[in-house]
Amino acid sequence: MNNQRLIRRMVRRETHSSRAAASVLAATVLLALCLWLALEAVLMMAGVPALLASPGETGRWLAGLPAATIPGWLAAAGAGIALLGVLLMAAGMAPGRRPRRALASGRCAVVVDDDVIASAVSRTVQLSSGVAPGQVTTTVAGRSARVQVRPTSGLALDAGALTAAASSELARYGLATRITPAVRVASSGAVGQ
Repeated sequence: MNNQRLIRRMVRRETHSSRAAASVLAATVLLALCLWLALEAVLMMAGVPALLASPGETGRWLAGLPAATIPGWLAAAGAGIALLGVLLMAAGMAPGRRPRRALASGRCAVVVDDDVIASAVSRTVQLSSGVAPGQVTTTVAGRSARVQVRPTSGLALDAGALTAAASSELARYGLATRITPAVRVASSGAVGQ
């Protein structure tokens, strides 16, 4: 395996979540159901009373369920089971993403959390605007970075210049998916900063 392929594999492993938890949960529920049915069948063959319900009683209950249940409730139960199936299918097929991104590096895999990127963008915008660190907050999600700047009272800030500073900071990282910054300067300022 060459170095670039190994790096891509490592980055994918760090930026995508595994399906192990959902798989284990579904398998555990199915295993418990199968073990219970097997235990009830063995108890029935041994002539011992059933723990919950014998397989014959369970079959008769299921056969009589449509006649004994209000059709609306039956339809609601069917819709709920169908929704559960769709959710399990979506969980199994959708790509699970962690809030992490790969930075450009030719020698090794560099993966950074979105909060670290947000902190770096906040620091750059804070230094560009000359405000205190607590007056800039950044949130990175998906392909955007939302930057909220609260200026010092009486100080006008140029949102275009701050957007350019945030864009240049994000461009330095060489991210595979481009993040577009959106800088918003608050209308009310902070006093005494």
